[in-house]
Formats: sequence, structure tokens, C-alpha cells
Amino acid sequence: MNIETFKIEASHPMDSKSLNISLLNFDFQSLIEDMEHNQTDGELHAMILSKGPERQIVLTEFNEGTIESFQENDSVTIQIIEGKLEFHTENESVILEKSQLLTLHENIKYSLTTSEKTVFLLILTNRKSG
Repeated sequence: MNIETFKIEASHPMDSKSLNISLLNFDFQSLIEDMEHNQTDGELHAMILSKGPERQIVLTEFNEGTIESFQENDSVTIQIIEGKLEFHTENESVILEKSQLLTLHENIKYSLTTSEKTVFLLILTNRKSG
């Protein structure tokens, strides 16, 4: 499977009223079980945990294949919760395993590849405009 872009069309674990709270607490194991229970066809499943003008946090389950993307944000951070993910740019590759974290601060093309079920946090950050 080759996904051309990484656009997030994901479920959200909270209702709109709860998005205004200042403290968010997540149980990853429970959220992962919910994602697995509510899966539709496809290899990529995502759940938006937090979304604002400066930062978006997405819990993502990726079962197999490659995601091709371009880093358009000020930074992209990936933290592996389960499994293993290969992160590739034109010049280098890194294998990320459980509990590892990678941050990219450069607007470049990259790809994510896995051959096993991998769950990771995707944190997209933008500078505050204005």
C-alpha cells in the first residue's frame, strides 16, 4: 500500500465541549482498543487527541505499507507506542521502535514504512500566527 498524502481524517475521542479544557489525560491502551474495535477497511487509522491553531496531536495506527508525505508544519514529532516504523528522507533513514521519538524541523519530503502493526503519536506544530 502506498498512501500519497497524509491527510488526517480521523475520529475524535471527545465531544466538542471537552476541547476547551486545559488538562487532557489519555489512556493509550484504551484508545488503541477503541480504534481496533471501530476500524473500517484500510491500513491507516487515526484519532485526533488534541487540535488547536498551534498544535495537533494524532494517535495513529498503521498496519502495513508506506506513507509518502511532505513536512509543511514548523515541526513534526513522531513517538512510537507499539511496533516499528522506518522514517526515510532523501538523505537518511531511521528505524524507530517502541518508546522512541523523532522530531523533524525541516520542510522536506519524507516517508513512513512499516510491515507490522505500529501505533504512534503524530504531533504537528505551527508557530502562532499574528
